[in-house]
Amino acid sequence: MPANSENPPIELSIVLPCLNEERTVGLCIQKAQNFLKENNIAGEVIVADNGSTDRSIEISEAAGARVVNVAEKGYGNALRGGFAAARGKFIIMADADDSYDLSNLMPFVEQLRAGYDLVMGNRFLGGIKKGAMPWHHRYIGNPILSFIGRLFFHSPARDFHCGLRGFTKSAIEQMNLQTAGMELASEIVIKASLLDMKVCEVPTTLSPDGRDRPPHLRSFRDGWRHLRFLLVYSPTWLFLYPGLFLVCIGGLLSLLLFFGPVNIGFRYIDFHTFIVAGSLTYIGLTMLAFAIITRVYAFHARLLPRAPRFFSLFKYVNLEKGLLIGFLFSLLGLSLIVRAIMLSSNFAQIGFDNSIRLVFGGSLALIVGGQIILTSFVLSILGINIASRTG
Repeated sequence: MPANSENPPIELSIVLPCLNEERTVGLCIQKAQNFLKENNIAGEVIVADNGSTDRSIEISEAAGARVVNVAEKGYGNALRGGFAAARGKFIIMADADDSYDLSNLMPFVEQLRAGYDLVMGNRFLGGIKKGAMPWHHRYIGNPILSFIGRLFFHSPARDFHCGLRGFTKSAIEQMNLQTAGMELASEIVIKASLLDMKVCEVPTTLSPDGRDRPPHLRSFRDGWRHLRFLLVYSPTWLFLYPGLFLVCIGGLLSLLLFFGPVNIGFRYIDFHTFIVAGSLTYIGLTMLAFAIITRVYAFHARLLPRAPRFFSLFKYVNLEKGLLIGFLFSLLGLSLIVRAIMLSSNFAQIGFDNSIRLVFGGSLALIVGGQIILTSFVLSILGINIASRTG
């Protein structure tokens, strides 16, 4: 922290997560402190140590950093511990492996001072030096995951996983971060989007790290954790859209085939397709139920900052109406099955094709009714009280 006899309020905290980084952590601290001094910024350097067994802590303290010991293992845990300890109005996080240029942080500070809540570094704009990023990260993993993140959450960030980024202390507190591992990088961007925070990007350079060992990052394991997190945080894409597609396609085909074969131009489709279409309809309906349940749970668990738009429907659809709709579908299904039984004890008189339609159509309606009833009960058990947070 720059010397100042009046001890002005800390404007910037630079947080470095650390696990056995004795080769580079001292150099990173020195660069960060020089940046603060050269730009006359009241700041501090925090090393969030995650259980180092080498000389990282000793080196960090000798270099003048404030060391925060974080017992819970994981990149996300280390960073959250550092964020909680930060005293600055602004926070910039960076890896302690000397892969990011900590002497050139003014673009981040300038955007934070201009009112942005989150300032992302973009390595693809600033430059990736030879050997700094594996080819499958550069051309496959990062572009795909960043594209999915922008698609799901409408974020302007084009480099979701850049380890150099800045944000306000109030923004990070409002995000209420939860993840323990590498997926924290995605959680920060997602929460910023869900909370309608002001987000921008600045170019940054990525250099080969200074480690003498493999990085903590595991490509496929951590890539999957990021993708899983994106999907879990977006039930709209995980459940709702696929569910709507399956219900529409499967439901329409099922309705048409219930009354007989259908000529689709190059062939007739019949009861075999009816069975497949009905199965797709049920899968789609289950996905829609999951979409609604997960959104309700996420809202009441305060994972979502505001009520989903469909919550307004709860003014008109309650447990009793759900049970009534489910009961009507179940009654329709039972009626079709009973009709088939009454027409012939062995279905021979009405023909195999017609018997399949009656029995499977009735079974499908019965399943749909049961699904609606069970979903209605689950939503009721979750204790929906929309007025308490939306009224």
